[in-house]
Amino acid sequence: MRPAEFTPEAIIQAGQELQTAGRNITGFALRQKVGGGNPSRLKQVWDEHINSQAVTKAEPVAELPVEVAEEVAAVTKALTERLAGLAVELNDKAVKAAERRVAEVIRTAGEQREQAERELADASQTVEDLETKLDEAKAEGDELEKRLADTQTAHQAQAVELAQVRERLASTEQSAKTAAEEAHRVAERMTKAEADRDEARKEASSVREEAAKLRERLALTEQAAKTAAEEHAAELARLNASIEAERNRYQQQAEQMRADLAEQKKAAQDAAAERDQARAELATVKAKAEAADQAHQEQRKTAAQEAHRVAERMTKAEADRDEARKEASSAREEAAKLRGQVEALQTQASDLMRALAARQPAEGEAEAAPAPKAAGKSTRAKKAE
Repeated sequence: MRPAEFTPEAIIQAGQELQTAGRNITGFALRQKVGGGNPSRLKQVWDEHINSQAVTKAEPVAELPVEVAEEVAAVTKALTERLAGLAVELNDKAVKAAERRVAEVIRTAGEQREQAERELADASQTVEDLETKLDEAKAEGDELEKRLADTQTAHQAQAVELAQVRERLASTEQSAKTAAEEAHRVAERMTKAEADRDEARKEASSVREEAAKLRERLALTEQAAKTAAEEHAAELARLNASIEAERNRYQQQAEQMRADLAEQKKAAQDAAAERDQARAELATVKAKAEAADQAHQEQRKTAAQEAHRVAERMTKAEADRDEARKEASSAREEAAKLRGQVEALQTQASDLMRALAARQPAEGEAEAAPAPKAAGKSTRAKKAE
């Protein structure tokens, strides 16, 4: 995997921050600070920055007197020449030794640098691999945490379900216990039912024998009932004919009474008409009398007599009307009595028909009086079966 590239400015800023914090500035420190990169390159950029910032400071020289300066110049010249010779000699030796040492150091440094670069490259690759594995481990850890949460949730659900299963199991055990007790009771009832069935079979055999006897008696009773029914039918026909004749007679009487009542109503209407006419005549007479009262006293007397006669006629007419009303009321009362008598006769005829109809079942029940006891035994036998 190729290391990430970072700008020199970012590397220099990271080095300055480390320098401010008082830490040693190394390639790995810079790499940790900037977040990646090759440690060798990071350290090289920082070293180049430091070298570019280095400045040589010159020391000030004090001015000497002329004699001293000349003497110093002469000594300096001699010393300089001697020193120059020594310096050249020493320089030659030093240069040669330095060259040898430098060459050795350079060679060793080159080898060490190459080894370090290889080691750093391997370390960088190892670190990047470890970082990749760390990311994968973090992702795997997140997945495991999620699985753990899911597992805990499933475990809780399973615990709830297990509790429910235990409750259902306890309920099932209780139901099984109840069913066993019920089965025991059913077995006892079946044993008792079998005993009752045997007893019922014996009783049914006896009932069948009794039923055969009752069938014979029933046949005789039906024959007698048939004969009685024919006699009752003949008697009923005779009574119906008598009732019909009586009803026709009462209907004729009622129609006659209705006709008489109609005539009385007509007579009352005639009397009312005559009364109205008399009142009209009286009014006319009174009018004439009043008109002739001033002209003639005799005519007034005659009119008074005539009015008296008219009044008598009106009184008689009113008496006739009252008499007609009384006769009409009597006729209505008589008609009501006749209707009551007709209804009473009809009620008596209905009662007589019901009595005749009831005689046949009563005689049949009198003949079959011992039968209910045997029938009760038969019913109990059927229930037992």
